Amino acid sequence: MMTLFGYWRSSASYRVRIALNLKGIKAAHHAVNLKSGEQLLAAHKDLNSQPLVPILELGGGTRLTQSLAILDYLEEAYPAPPLLPTAPELKAKVRAAAQIIGADIAPIQNLRVLKYIRAEYGQDDAGVKDWAAHWIREGLKPLEALAEQNDDPFFMMGTPGYFEACLIPQIYNANRFGVDMSAFPKLSHLNHLCLKHPAFITALPENQPDADTAP
Repeated sequence: MMTLFGYWRSSASYRVRIALNLKGIKAAHHAVNLKSGEQLLAAHKDLNSQPLVPILELGGGTRLTQSLAILDYLEEAYPAPPLLPTAPELKAKVRAAAQIIGADIAPIQNLRVLKYIRAEYGQDDAGVKDWAAHWIREGLKPLEALAEQNDDPFFMMGTPGYFEACLIPQIYNANRFGVDMSAFPKLSHLNHLCLKHPAFITALPENQPDADTAP
């Protein structure tokens, strides 16, 4: 069985949980407490020289890192049910939209970035929240425009897939940081649909065994 090393509120870990669930793949979960700094310990760095999550351990000493690379692996190794459309150009469009989240939005609100802003620039909780909310809003604007051009039930798919595995964790973070999602009706509709789906419900941060409801 695969093992997923992750943290309940890590959006990158959340993406992989969704993808595993959509694929129907069982994986053991190993919690890494980012809040307490467990990712900085030598035992974790032995698994991933970059002290981050997720890590997907396949067995036999093979470990994969970076959530979008893991999603690509799952799609290639377990093609059914698909997370991506069939046509190469549509696959590229879905991946591009997902990378707006994975490369442009999410890293700026990463826990280590927010801690740095607080420590090095003297920002209080309100300042940190405003920083995160600003960049989330800026990132969601082009995604809303792309979603408006899409006529499929989900993003270029008849079923939720690669894009939604990235979007729903990002909207979860948007809500955490007080972003007004009424400005993004198409994305909000996708979120509403997905949160009725068992794969997404099971993957919710609050449904993870290491969930901590403290701020």
